Amino acid sequence: MTARALLAGLVDYAGLFPPAAQSMDAAVAEYARWRRSPEAWLLGRFVLPAARLGDFSRAADASLPEPGRGQPWRLSTLLGSDVLGDSALATAFNTSHARRAVVDAVELKAGHPGEAEAALAVLPAGLAAFVELPLRGDLEGLLAVLRRRRASAKVRTGGLVPEAIPDPADLARFIAACAAAGVPWKATAGLHHPVRAEHPLTYEPAGPRAVMHGFLNVFAAAAFARAGAPLADVEAVLREQDASAFRLDEDALAWRHLRVSADDVARARGGFATSFGSCSFAEPVEDLRSLGVLEAA
Repeated sequence: MTARALLAGLVDYAGLFPPAAQSMDAAVAEYARWRRSPEAWLLGRFVLPAARLGDFSRAADASLPEPGRGQPWRLSTLLGSDVLGDSALATAFNTSHARRAVVDAVELKAGHPGEAEAALAVLPAGLAAFVELPLRGDLEGLLAVLRRRRASAKVRTGGLVPEAIPDPADLARFIAACAAAGVPWKATAGLHHPVRAEHPLTYEPAGPRAVMHGFLNVFAAAAFARAGAPLADVEAVLREQDASAFRLDEDALAWRHLRVSADDVARARGGFATSFGSCSFAEPVEDLRSLGVLEAA
């Protein structure tokens, strides 16, 4: 079914990060609760800084499955400037938490190809690497490094201020460039809601508001881009604010004049547009439920 193909494992839970900024205990409890829910199929990795793996171990010990009695929790750790040291923390964690939890992905930043090359060269084998790239930097050069190193890209799609939200034209170019280079990617920040619309950027009553990207827009655009849609159409999908323009049929995803099969959507999610990080899991679930998408899945 197309909705399952598009949404399965889509949301990496990042409750430690703003605007939610939960404590480790609260974030772990929330993730554990959603893992037991009927919506668990939407849930991806738990995201945390590598420096807080010890804190996670303490908070999560009672919630992690015993070896052989459930699927291990999958974690993605953010690496700081000491890439080698932080990745060593991830390796040590995996040794001590075998079959209960596993760091199987790391996230880091690189502003130019040389920086990406140096960081990826010291990563241990077996970790999926997502490198956050500047949208207006040497995108082609960076993607060439990532492809050679078999790493993935990461794009920031929002933030706590309106200026942190990238223009749809820049985001469309990123998606198209990744498709052309054959480089998988994930998104982070600002994708709490399925369809592009104006929303508060924080949970403060008088906080800033702005038009935010929708995750349905972003991942539909990715599926169409991977299927060969022109850049203008990819951008138009990202700009769409009418939820009824998207159709998740039994055998296809459609937006206005574009259509891609459920099998191609699954392939796009499996090896191209992998997930997005969100400090809220409840908001995406509530919005999908209000649109009737979860009932159709």
